[in-house]
Amino acid sequence: IPKDGPSAGISLLSSVLSVLTGRQINGDFAMTGELNLQGKVLPIGGLKEKILAAKQHGLCNVILPKLNQKDLTTLKKVAEGMNIFLVDDVKEVLNHVLMPKLV
Repeated sequence: IPKDGPSAGISLLSSVLSVLTGRQINGDFAMTGELNLQGKVLPIGGLKEKILAAKQHGLCNVILPKLNQKDLTTLKKVAEGMNIFLVDDVKEVLNHVLMPKLV
């Protein structure tokens, strides 16, 4: 079933868990990825545009679905200078972006 906005799945979950746990999100990361109910990160479209948007906003750490890895082969020039983190599970995302809880 086609749907709008699924590529924000990992971002939305990270935001919700940040609020619930009291842990801030590391703002040095851009992220995109659809999320299924089992916590798997699914591939997204518009990869080039999303990497360019991160670059335009001064972010060089980008979290992408591992299932989009094949698409990166044609985007080497676009992703130049970027730290790309490929993930296939939401736990990997949270390990990157949730900061330690402040006491």
